[in-house]
Amino acid sequence: MKKIIPLVFGVLLCLPLFGAEGLTMTHLMTRLVLQLAVLIILSRILGFVFSTYLKQPRVLGELAAGMIVGPYALGQLTVPFLHGPLFPQFHGALPVSPELYGFAVVASIVLLFMAGLETDLPTFLRFSGVASVVGIGGVVVTFALGSITAILFLPGVDHLFHPTALFLGTLSTATSVGITARILSEKRKMSTPEGVTILAAAVLDDVIGIVLLAVVVGVAKIHTTTGPIPWGHIGLIALKAFGFWLVCTVIGILVAPKLTKGLKYFKGIDIISSISLGIAFILAGLVESVGLAMIIGAYITGLSLSQTDIAFELREHLEGVYSFIVPIFFAVMGMMVDFTAIGRVFVFGLIFSAVGIFGKIIGCGVPALATGFNLKGALRIGVGMLPRGEVTLIIAGIGLSVGAIGQDIFGVAIMTLLISSVLAPPLLIRVFGKGSGYRKSLEKGDETALRSIDLEFPSRRMTDFFIDELVKAFREEEFFVQRLDFDDSIYHIRKDETLISIIRKHDQISLRMNEQDEQFVRLLVLEEILELKDFLRAIESMKSPDTMGADLLMGLFADEKP
Repeated sequence: MKKIIPLVFGVLLCLPLFGAEGLTMTHLMTRLVLQLAVLIILSRILGFVFSTYLKQPRVLGELAAGMIVGPYALGQLTVPFLHGPLFPQFHGALPVSPELYGFAVVASIVLLFMAGLETDLPTFLRFSGVASVVGIGGVVVTFALGSITAILFLPGVDHLFHPTALFLGTLSTATSVGITARILSEKRKMSTPEGVTILAAAVLDDVIGIVLLAVVVGVAKIHTTTGPIPWGHIGLIALKAFGFWLVCTVIGILVAPKLTKGLKYFKGIDIISSISLGIAFILAGLVESVGLAMIIGAYITGLSLSQTDIAFELREHLEGVYSFIVPIFFAVMGMMVDFTAIGRVFVFGLIFSAVGIFGKIIGCGVPALATGFNLKGALRIGVGMLPRGEVTLIIAGIGLSVGAIGQDIFGVAIMTLLISSVLAPPLLIRVFGKGSGYRKSLEKGDETALRSIDLEFPSRRMTDFFIDELVKAFREEEFFVQRLDFDDSIYHIRKDETLISIIRKHDQISLRMNEQDEQFVRLLVLEEILELKDFLRAIESMKSPDTMGADLLMGLFADEKP
């Protein structure tokens, strides 16, 4: 205590120096550190509250954290030792400081890199026909309805190629893969025809949305309020965006195996993960230098590495970076919400949200009806495509930063995300009742042909240990392992036409597979159980002078310490 009191007194004496003109950089960095501290703590707490108690996606809590402490809310309050507000309002396209927005940009690159790693090309190719029709139908209908709504209800937006109309149309196209995947896994519908089609179509929607973003940003940069529309230049932008994405994706997928082979020479997944993320930043910068959005480069990098044998390890080792920095992005997006501006377009926000919901259900449901699903299955797919997420926020944030939309339209984007994300979970749970949604009898992967293996363990630690060993066993059999959810440990395991799902919930493990794969899976599980029993017998046979060695080792598999 004697040492702490002088230290605290010295810090208090130095606090006024932070406002001195001679220490401007120190003042800025001090404020940035405090800003990050507040955003990290509050966003994680509210994210936990929203997911645990309100049963809503964490992104809503992280957005709410930014809204609460943003420059349009509590951030205006003066902090004494900073001689000003913690989150001062900046005049210009963005209301937050450039250094804080820089953190948000870095977070968006990490977010899209991880989204690329999560993309499962085998599933997409397996249902490529149906998913493509559903995804493209949803994009076309929602983009058209979103743009037309802007033209009809917003003053000054008088044609389809107005940047505001284009951005609102693009905002309508995105679908949150994470929200939908969590609900499908909880309902054990991940491997059904509807579930796989929803996930594959949602991935396609996000890809198209990212490419459309590049086109819209290019149009916004050349837009003039008077004069003819430069159709040739717009066509060139579209061709460059789609061409660049397609060429880079193909090259990336072809080069990725050789790249990972070279990275393995470092013999450390920590180094490999860091270099891979660094490559994502390099490609993001190169993409931005040619006039496209940085997130396209990050997504291409993750997508290229998603089919390599290090994809699972990359996700595991970058989970900490993701958990730390991505909530900052959502919080900063929430800070940009001007509540007074939303009030002026509140009615339009409700109309736009309703149009977006209608567009997704019709745009995705009708093509599903035409590709083998019945009315029940079409409704499930339409509702499953409703949630908006990270891509919506990225599109809105970029539109605000380039001046294509204002604070009011950004608020409309937040309203759309909130309304769709709140309505989608209960609706999706309701429509996924009993009965198949597919008119045709599938030879492979039919809902009635699915088999289940359920295991229960005495503790969560033993459950985690067994699932880790089971995943290693599948990888030794040359299966591709993809982890879909960090919280509940949802895995998709694929090899050629084989699809196996592993869901860990508390002390239980559920394996889902097709009928023809059941025998192989049971044998593999039995081998792992026998190895676990041999391991536990070996521990029990260990002797310690103080007779506590075995008990301590067995405590590794208990939920409480001995």
